[in-house]
Amino acid sequence: MSRIGNKVIVLPAGVEISNKDNVVTVKGPKGELTREFSKDIEIRVEGTEVTLHRPNDSKEMKTIHGTTRALLNNMVVGVSEGFKKELEMRGVGYRAQLQGKKLVLSVGKSHPDEVEAPEGITFELPNPTTIVVSGISKEVVGQTAAYVRSLRAPEPYKGKGIRYVGEFVRRKEGKTGK
Repeated sequence: MSRIGNKVIVLPAGVEISNKDNVVTVKGPKGELTREFSKDIEIRVEGTEVTLHRPNDSKEMKTIHGTTRALLNNMVVGVSEGFKKELEMRGVGYRAQLQGKKLVLSVGKSHPDEVEAPEGITFELPNPTTIVVSGISKEVVGQTAAYVRSLRAPEPYKGKGIRYVGEFVRRKEGKTGK
């Protein structure tokens, strides 16, 4: 039994959901998301509750059931509250700047790295070494944050690089002299 799939999704105030041939559109105060789901899973909208039902209890159906429910819940949370990921930069001279919708990173390379914000994503800089990636799609926020982090991933010897806030980077001991 898929425990996640059987949970009921409660729609917050101001969120509307429409389902046409398993193409689900969720509208809320922050925006609108559309996604196509498997035809095998039946999505029922009853007032402010959304339930998902599967045709049988095969292992494949159970996995699709739970995944569909999680994706649908992320859409509901995204259009009502939104998602954000915070990154911090550590290193001498590492800093970020905003030029319009473009994020310009100085991370110890011979040239600055520029990251164009995908549609629906905004960058915020509370200070020059902290980057906040926010948007309504959990997938796109996570992918964008991972891309920014990949431009200078934290290295284990000095700990320099771009990391998620709260991420622990395991440090290594350097070479020892003779």
